[in-house]
Amino acid sequence: MGKTIRFHKLSAAGNDFILIDNRKKILPRNLSAVAKKLCHRMFSVGADGIITLENSRKADFKMVYYNSDGSFAAMCGNGGRSVARFAHLIGAADRKMKFETAAGFVHAEILGKNIRLQLYEPKDTRLDLSLRVNGRDLGLSFIDTGVPHVVVIVNDIKRVDVAGLGRMIRFHKEFAPAGTNVNFIQKKNNNTLFVRTYERGVEGETLACGTGVTASAVIAALKGIVSVPVNCITSGGETLRVSFTKNDLEDFISPVSNLYLEGPAEVTFKGEVIV
Repeated sequence: MGKTIRFHKLSAAGNDFILIDNRKKILPRNLSAVAKKLCHRMFSVGADGIITLENSRKADFKMVYYNSDGSFAAMCGNGGRSVARFAHLIGAADRKMKFETAAGFVHAEILGKNIRLQLYEPKDTRLDLSLRVNGRDLGLSFIDTGVPHVVVIVNDIKRVDVAGLGRMIRFHKEFAPAGTNVNFIQKKNNNTLFVRTYERGVEGETLACGTGVTASAVIAALKGIVSVPVNCITSGGETLRVSFTKNDLEDFISPVSNLYLEGPAEVTFKGEVIV
C-alpha cells in the first residue's frame, strides 16, 4: 500500500494538470515516476502533466513540472497559470505573485476567472526556416518561450494532421536530442489566430498550450501576420491572449519584451490519490 496524497485537478483552457503542494516533501524523490503513474488516464487521475509547488528562497514558491510521459519540462504556460491559481487558493501566495521555474522567474496576477503571467523574454528566434519532412520542404519558424517551439503557418487548420506531421517535426534530427513542440497556426483576422499544438512529452495534440500560443503569437506578429495583442483560439475552444512589445534587434537581445499570457485556469476537482 502506498502513501495517500492530496491533490487538486485544474484545467487551463483544456490543458489539465494535477497540482500537489510538496513544500513539506510529501512526494517520493522520483517525480518522473509519480507523473507517469498519476497522469495515466486509465489507471489513475489522468492529466497532461503534474505540477508540484515547492519552497523557494528567491520567490513566493517554485514550480516543478513533469509531462505525462515522465519527462521534465522547464516551463509550461498553462501550467504556470494553473499553479498561480493553486498557490493563491492554498494561501501560498497573494493575488500578485512571483514564482521560480527552471527557465526563470515568472510574475502572475489573479484577475477573476483569468490569470495573467508576465513571462521572460523568448530566445533563439529563427524565422522562415526550411525543413525536409516526409520528402518535401516545409516552411516554418522556431522560438524558445521557456521550452522549444516550432510554428507552421497553414491554410486550413481543421485539415492539418497534427498528430502525424507534428510527430515527424517533433522528432526531426534538426531538433535532436531534446526535440520540440509543434504549433500549426491560421490567421482569423488582424488580431486573432487559430492554434493547434503537438506537445512534446504528452506526445499528441493537446486542447491548449500556453507556451505554444505565446510562440505562435510572437512569430506571427514578427512576420507581420497579426497585430498585438494577439488572441489565440485553441483546440479546446478557449481563447488565450498574448501581448508584448516588439523590439529593435539592434538594441535588444530578444525580439520582444513585456511578454504577457492571459487566460482561464480553474479547479475542476480535488481529492486523494495513492502514490
